[in-house]
Amino acid sequence: MNLNHAREWIAKSQNIVGFTGAGISTESGIPDFRSPNGVWARNRMIEFDEFVSSRAGRIEYWRQKVESWPAMRDAKPNPGHLAFVELERRGKLRAMITQNIDGLHQRAGQSPELVIELHGTTAEAACLSCRGRIPIDDAIRRIEAGDPAPECEKCGGLLKPATISFGQAMPEREMARAAEVSRACEVFLAVGSSLVVQPAALLPAIAKRAGARLIIVNRTATPLDDMADLVLCDEIGRVLPALV
Repeated sequence: MNLNHAREWIAKSQNIVGFTGAGISTESGIPDFRSPNGVWARNRMIEFDEFVSSRAGRIEYWRQKVESWPAMRDAKPNPGHLAFVELERRGKLRAMITQNIDGLHQRAGQSPELVIELHGTTAEAACLSCRGRIPIDDAIRRIEAGDPAPECEKCGGLLKPATISFGQAMPEREMARAAEVSRACEVFLAVGSSLVVQPAALLPAIAKRAGARLIIVNRTATPLDDMADLVLCDEIGRVLPALV
């Protein structure tokens, strides 16, 4: 199998599901988490239980967020993101599942209703008690003004970036929808993901077992390569436009 086969599958399909991980965003200059130079190589991971139970943990978590936010805020979509937008324009893309928290799919022009953010969004902060949300910039302004672990101004609950931390429950509605569209698709296009983080990594297998073609585009090998119909180890910004 080669690139031409994948082009043919995509050309003939009217039900494609996209799935993206950190690899598509690193090409926009956003550091990933797990690489030797990634976020967790430079910072201590604050898991959800520590965030909830420890003010010191919350202060460190927010310090890391303030440090990383400018790069994420200022990042621009790359040709990989735009390729998925083109699939939507042609009426082929039924859902855009992402493990990323940067909002680059929406900034590229993807319809928000198609995007399923499995790990949340860093553009907002959410109260863990009343579920109210504010723009992340508002929370960061409070931190920079001297409040290192801001709380909800409505109910006094803990404010946390609206992302999913280790130890925090996955969003049920998003996971259910992602599983549903994966079972129904004709082509599942997994891009820039190591496919090791569960339960998100189950989705390509769900699609394949339901009869979809599975295409994996990633710079390194993944545990699902043997299951895939085609694996392309290359730069996403070059391969995806060629596929579309």
